[in-house]
Amino acid sequence: IYSELVVDHLTLNANFHEVIPEQYDAIIIPGGRFTELLSTDEKCVSMVARFAELGKIILTSCHSQLLLAAAGILARGMKCTAFESMKPFIELSGGSWWQQPGVQTVFDITDCVMDGNFISTLGWPTLGNTLRVLLESIGSKITCSKETQPSLLFLIGDCVEDYSINVPFKAFQALGCKVDAVSPNKKKGDKCATIVHDLEEGRQLPTEKSSHNFYVTVAWEDVSVDDYDCIVVPGGRSPELLVMNDKAVGLIKKFVEKGKFVAAIGMGNWLLAATGALKKKRCASGYGTKVAVKVAGGQILESEQCVTDDKLVTAATTSDLPAFVHALSTALGLSVVF
Repeated sequence: IYSELVVDHLTLNANFHEVIPEQYDAIIIPGGRFTELLSTDEKCVSMVARFAELGKIILTSCHSQLLLAAAGILARGMKCTAFESMKPFIELSGGSWWQQPGVQTVFDITDCVMDGNFISTLGWPTLGNTLRVLLESIGSKITCSKETQPSLLFLIGDCVEDYSINVPFKAFQALGCKVDAVSPNKKKGDKCATIVHDLEEGRQLPTEKSSHNFYVTVAWEDVSVDDYDCIVVPGGRSPELLVMNDKAVGLIKKFVEKGKFVAAIGMGNWLLAATGALKKKRCASGYGTKVAVKVAGGQILESEQCVTDDKLVTAATTSDLPAFVHALSTALGLSVVF
């Protein structure tokens, strides 16, 4: 079975007692052990029940279906899926268990299930498709100005930053793109260890902590530059590893030579700097890559979180991922319209 890690801290942006369900289109309840605690809290259960009464979208993942059971929602015979250990409790609560057929490997786990205004999913492997279903269920339309949907290749290695690979990877899956992750000397199905950075009080630099593993989706020898519109280098420590690998440096150069889009997040600039991709280009940069960008001939726009310069898109830090996803999707001709 899976293991759980204590990684970084999430800053709340709202007070529970100020939430008015009528002012939201959906409630999303992520997975995790916290749902065991919230499922016994009358205020939390009542809030979920109120969203259901209003016909609002309710999205649950992994174990958070416990809150549906606690609110009595599953008693209606609702079709529902979750982490498989939840099956008996969903059925005991009156729900109808759904499981994606034909699953052989983690790459086959892609689907969620929607029954009325309820969306449920097994967990993180399905998040790309689940986000797409969520967007469509609240009235959005995903469009592309190109003849074909864009395809993106993420170049990663061990100690890649968790959010800077997972967030854009799943976001572009949700937008209907072909998305792959590759790493030198790893084959499809191999894992790359990820890290997160957590800024603790009294420290000048963030603490680096181990996080989830990320699965490589394509073998190095199977990658062809012509199959992709864009290469993305996420942050973390992996760019320092990749910059010492001639194959990784050469792959970036091929994307540049063929006029493809090149993007980087945070320390990803470290690898782009070594390839010449930043020369005479305007960039966003965190403090960790400022010297590298400057000696590589790039121009740092100090006040910008994310910068697009022709076919180069750079984000300063992981905190700038919303701006990065918007900028890169726009550059690739994608839009989400409500």
